[in-house]
Amino acid sequence: MKLLETNMDTLGPRQSAELISKVSKHVHIHQSGIESLAMNLINLIKADRHSIHMKGWKTHQLHPAEANQSAIDWIFLVDALNFSFWSVSPTKKFMVDYAGETYTGYWTLCAAVNRALDEGIPITSAEYCKNFTIEKARHVFRSNSTTEMPMLEERVKVMQEIGQVLLEKFDGSFSNCIAKANGEARKLLQLVTENFSCFRDEGVFNGRKVSFYKRAQILVADLWACFEGEGLGRFDDIDSITMFADYRIPQLLVYFNVLSYSEELDELLKKEHMFSNGDEIEMEIRGASIWAVELLAKSMNKIIQDDIELKGVHINSILLDHFLWDYRREHNVETQHVPFHRVRCIYY
Repeated sequence: MKLLETNMDTLGPRQSAELISKVSKHVHIHQSGIESLAMNLINLIKADRHSIHMKGWKTHQLHPAEANQSAIDWIFLVDALNFSFWSVSPTKKFMVDYAGETYTGYWTLCAAVNRALDEGIPITSAEYCKNFTIEKARHVFRSNSTTEMPMLEERVKVMQEIGQVLLEKFDGSFSNCIAKANGEARKLLQLVTENFSCFRDEGVFNGRKVSFYKRAQILVADLWACFEGEGLGRFDDIDSITMFADYRIPQLLVYFNVLSYSEELDELLKKEHMFSNGDEIEMEIRGASIWAVELLAKSMNKIIQDDIELKGVHINSILLDHFLWDYRREHNVETQHVPFHRVRCIYY
């Protein structure tokens, strides 16, 4: 299989995940948990075929409703800034009020971008991003609580970088980057990670250069979902994209007994230990999560293949990630007893 890479030494997310999972000391994948969750999800699909479907992306009220140039600009900006929304405590959350609703987490970013656009601020334009400042950030990403958006200065740097690169290499439009990929998800991933350093989510594990590319992969996936696999959102190799390794999906995979942690890792999580991006344990969590979802998709598709009721259904890691992420938010009370690993970085 062709690697998703920035150079010949870097393993792509899928290959990285398989490598990490084989030697992981603190994170373990359980086939019994995969098979149990696979059957539960299969039954859910039988009850409602749209429960796990690309069309679900557009059902979120803050996501673009139309697949057009404005949507591409919106998706690129939001996925460039899609990192580190977890709160230090439940009483100290960054919040954004928009259109009569109060949002937390990832949705604060979407709400803030939409609010800025409503106010006439050209936040999705390359020129505006290139000249973004901390003063502008404090207004655009202003909070409706006493807690400021995390990593505000880092977000300013990301916006400045993407604006400059778009203007210098892609005539100011991410659509030109997409066009260069010629309908290949792998190629677009390579273009993004080669040209935009803020998307270069890599590390070194056991002497091998590995990658996770959470935000770069979700960028490809969001374009695919928004355009429903057509036009600039058509990628013939879309199944080459893995799940998006963050801190919430691992939490849910533990909840479903797909993953388990060593006693040492459990203790660190209970103490709310702050990991650093690139720590061995942190990479074990992310790598095992990717590989577990790969195995989950494989298990589900094997069942689907032999079930006449599910003719025409196909599951990939993107669809599973979307479903699991939504499930975690909707079942926050039931799942919150499972601690998540804490990291402050620009990659997730």
